Amino acid sequence: MVHNAYDSFELLTNSPNKIDAIESYGSKLLVACSDGALRIYAPESTISDKSPPLDYHNHGDQLRKEPYALERTVNGFSKKPILSMKVLASRELLLSLSESIAFHRLPNLETIAVLTKAKGANVFDWDDKRGFLCFARQKRVCIFRHDGGRGFVEVKDFGVSDTVKSMSWCGENICMGIRKEYWILNATNGALSQVFPSGRLAPPLVVSLPSRELLLWKDNIGVFVDQNGKHLQAEKLCWSEAPSVVVIQKSYAIALLPRRIEIRSLRVPYSLIQAVVLQNVRHLIESNNAIIVALSNSVCALFPVPLGAQIVQLTASGNFEEALALCKLLPPEDSNLRAAKEGSIHIRYAHYLFDNGSYEEAMEQFLASQVDITYVLSLYPSIVLPKTSMVPEPEKLIDMSPDVPYLSRGSSGLSDDMESSPDFDEHSALESKKMSHNTLKALIKYLQKRRYSIIEKATAEVTDEVVLDAVGDNYGAYDSGRFKKSSKGRGNITFNSGAREMAAILDTALLQAVLLTGQTSAALELLKGVNYCDLKICEEILQKWNHYSALLELYKCNGMHREALKLLHQLVEESNQSQPELNPKFKPESIIEYLKPLCGTDPMLVLEFSMLVLESCPTQTIELFLSGNIPADLVNSYLKQHAPCMQGRYLELMLAMDENGISGNLQNEMVQIYLLEVLDWHAELNAQEKWDEKAYSPSRKKLLSALESISGYNPESLLKCLPADALFEERALLLGKMNQHELALSLYVHKLHVPDLALSYCDRVYVPAAHPPSVKSSGNIYLTLLQIYLNPQKTTKNFEKRITNLVSPQNTNIPKISSGTLVKAKGGRATKKIAAIEGAEDIRVSLSGTDSSRSDGDADEFGEEGGSTIMLDEVLDLLSKRWDRINGAQALKLLPKETKLQNLLPFLGPLLKKSSEAYRNLSVIKSLRQSENLQVKDEMYNRRKTVVKITSDTTCALCNKKIGTSVFAVYPNGQTIVHFVCFKDSQSMKAVAKGSALRKR
Repeated sequence: MVHNAYDSFELLTNSPNKIDAIESYGSKLLVACSDGALRIYAPESTISDKSPPLDYHNHGDQLRKEPYALERTVNGFSKKPILSMKVLASRELLLSLSESIAFHRLPNLETIAVLTKAKGANVFDWDDKRGFLCFARQKRVCIFRHDGGRGFVEVKDFGVSDTVKSMSWCGENICMGIRKEYWILNATNGALSQVFPSGRLAPPLVVSLPSRELLLWKDNIGVFVDQNGKHLQAEKLCWSEAPSVVVIQKSYAIALLPRRIEIRSLRVPYSLIQAVVLQNVRHLIESNNAIIVALSNSVCALFPVPLGAQIVQLTASGNFEEALALCKLLPPEDSNLRAAKEGSIHIRYAHYLFDNGSYEEAMEQFLASQVDITYVLSLYPSIVLPKTSMVPEPEKLIDMSPDVPYLSRGSSGLSDDMESSPDFDEHSALESKKMSHNTLKALIKYLQKRRYSIIEKATAEVTDEVVLDAVGDNYGAYDSGRFKKSSKGRGNITFNSGAREMAAILDTALLQAVLLTGQTSAALELLKGVNYCDLKICEEILQKWNHYSALLELYKCNGMHREALKLLHQLVEESNQSQPELNPKFKPESIIEYLKPLCGTDPMLVLEFSMLVLESCPTQTIELFLSGNIPADLVNSYLKQHAPCMQGRYLELMLAMDENGISGNLQNEMVQIYLLEVLDWHAELNAQEKWDEKAYSPSRKKLLSALESISGYNPESLLKCLPADALFEERALLLGKMNQHELALSLYVHKLHVPDLALSYCDRVYVPAAHPPSVKSSGNIYLTLLQIYLNPQKTTKNFEKRITNLVSPQNTNIPKISSGTLVKAKGGRATKKIAAIEGAEDIRVSLSGTDSSRSDGDADEFGEEGGSTIMLDEVLDLLSKRWDRINGAQALKLLPKETKLQNLLPFLGPLLKKSSEAYRNLSVIKSLRQSENLQVKDEMYNRRKTVVKITSDTTCALCNKKIGTSVFAVYPNGQTIVHFVCFKDSQSMKAVAKGSALRKR
């Protein structure tokens, strides 16, 4: 036996006659005896009150645990022995089965109806909800319905194969035991369906459950089926012997066996709860608060032991699940008591499971108990927790559960004692480590299940604080103890909130548990999300156990980016010094990946730590600057100071991404960087006397490309830095940017001796004829080149003087900057050079004393030097290639008189052809336009010749009188005709109306 669920008490002894049937009504016992009399027994205490017989309302509605005495006898209640009785409490009726079925009004036992058709009935069942009665007699099953008064109406009458031995309502069907089989009868149409055989040793027995399911017996085994006879579960309710009667009360099944009464739980595995030994038991029925056991001449009652006492018994004997099941039966008004009992049982059950190695099941019980997580974590002394007021003291926990053994530090498998003990048994160590791993795995599941609600509460409190700060609704007392973290997450956490304090304890413990079980990925996932891990404790643990990836995430989630980057740089350095293949996780790219999210929030930190990987990963680092939207001026300034060698590369990529997005200042600086490199290269070759004007280094190619394609730099300042005897192509491009096209072309022709470059220059600056020409416009650039070819001596003589005047500073206090002065020591050389070039930008050149005011196409000046040597071949080549861009008349005016027309055929031929075609086209266009003009005039004249026909029937549109021979007027539509006088009157009226409207306004 597990415990005592019922207490047996003898209510009645020495009945004068044999008891045939028994029933209870309130606190009364209705005993049908073999002499046909109905004896009514009541508690002895109520008889002394001399209250009216069967006063149900005055004496309560429950049986009492005290001796009963005879209150009165109803003789002749039945002529034949009563087989069974049933009190229909909801209808205040007593149903008795004897030779037929009779109904008696309670409490005076007046007979109100006798079902004569029930004569010979041996079994019945009552459906109290619908008021339906079914009974069986011989081979017939009849159904009657109570009409609410004194009468009963027959509903159905069905035939069956044999005598019904047991029956019960199951919804709208009836389950019956016939012979050795169970059948389901459809009460509507009488259809029968077989369920299964009943067994060989005992007759069939049908028992209805409170859930409206059925319990059918097969000898000593009870099978659960639904209302249609389908099996519900594999488990079966087994008794020691085949029962003759089974009564269901709450969570127990009470069965009458040949030698005793057994009480079993209705919860799987249907264990035996209690056995009551009673001899010669004839009847076993359910009362409102007890089980009535009728013997031959005495009556006993099985009163349920109070649930609280049963729960205590079960808990003390270790049957925690049974105790918890009984807690569910406590009345709703005792909800606080129920919760307290359940929590206490769950905790004791959890300790019991924990001690026996069922760690996960133990954690499930702790979870169900809603006990504070600090109580559970006290079982794990190897886990370090934040020192807060919520951690329970060991003495308090011992008081709550004195028999609970705690995990020692040695049992964790990770303590210093175990590691240092030389005599430690290897097998014991293995078992201890296994136990520790299992306990920690169970703890992890427990904490994860508790985490969601705790983190949600903590997050809600943080949100409330932010809202209060936003609206300015902060109180002094609130501010004094509110949750705070020092800047960037350093230092200890100060709590004022139970939810956040609990969240910190939970996350700190969970992080340690997953690390102790080797779940590094789970630790990283925890730290990447919202967490409240204690910084100091977790930092020490992660450093001690070398979990650097988790430590990085810890720093990151606490905003300690500088510490995280320092650690990451240290790990990258260590990985480079050792074998990288052993620790491939930490590479310079890891720093770049870490810096990407910080570009928008802390660009200076990004710039600071990007310098550590700029040399090893230059492309990725510069892409970081570009993709992170860090201001280009800020990056350029930082690179100039800390990594000048990478400044040019950054500006190149910046320009390649968005040419318009880079400022003129940065363009100028990029050109200066290229120029410095070229000047160094020139100085080096010049010192070795190996300089060649047509040699191109990569830096010089970049410089030429930048000078040609970029427009944001200052050409005047750069021009002052060029040496006087070299870099003529660069000088020509700079002069071109200053609109000094003649000087630029002179350099291409007379210094570089590359006419193709001069022609390409003209093609770049050429302005189509659609734009209006001007004196200094680039539209006559080819004529300027033509003049240079035709007057080489003059241009050679003048351009050196003009260039010298162009670059000479007005302020004599400013020294001239040359390539020689720019060559400095290695340390800070580039910076000083750029500073020198930038200083030159302040010098503004005045062109008033130069020849730039002259027209590039001044034919008279060049005509004076007719006898000089000219570059006729270049002139003819230019005219033949660009005949369509040169004004033929001006070009012929510039050519020497001795020029042969045969040499001008490549120029004049296509030019004259184009001119004649243009003349013809313009003539055709002119003719077409004249024809179109004539057509328009003709149409205009036709529209003006409007004809109006006046007949004798034509009337005025205003006065409706005939026009006749009067003067008339025609409206512009050509159809409305009015008298001229009417037209003038209408115009006068309109003028008067308009004037009146204006006066009203």
